[in-house]
Amino acid sequence: MPAATNKTDLTAVTLKEFAKLQVQLDAVPGELRLLPDDDGTSLKDIVGHRAHWIDLFLGWYADGQAGSAVFFPAEGYKWNDLKRYNADLRQAQSALSWDGARNMLNENHAKLTAWINTRSNAELYGGPMKGANNAWTPGRWAEAAGPSHYRSAAKYIRARIKSFAA
Repeated sequence: MPAATNKTDLTAVTLKEFAKLQVQLDAVPGELRLLPDDDGTSLKDIVGHRAHWIDLFLGWYADGQAGSAVFFPAEGYKWNDLKRYNADLRQAQSALSWDGARNMLNENHAKLTAWINTRSNAELYGGPMKGANNAWTPGRWAEAAGPSHYRSAAKYIRARIKSFAA
């Protein structure tokens, strides 16, 4: 369920969830950062994934505003292809280091917050996002790409750290 329905709340939840995620990322032991789980996904992969989806969202928004085709989640993939998409993304980001993934997340978070800051409340919540072909507003999409992803990543990281420590 979305936490924000206006620009003020979107800004607040984005900053709050990012700060919580940073605390979790700072707590990850070095030996756990690249260690794959049972599905072959490392915490570095989780960080890179979250950073990537911010870029996806910003691209969807820009394409919709330009009147271009918007591909969800990306060209050549459908929503029911997410498992394959995420595996392809992990492969594409395989050379990415822990620090590289964290830097990319920090940079893309800065892009997202700058994007939010330069939009009016009406632009964020006044109607469906162009090209999305659903009722979600740009603000709702931004929340899904940012704070919702931050929250799920922090939860997963906490569980991995707890399991690793046991």
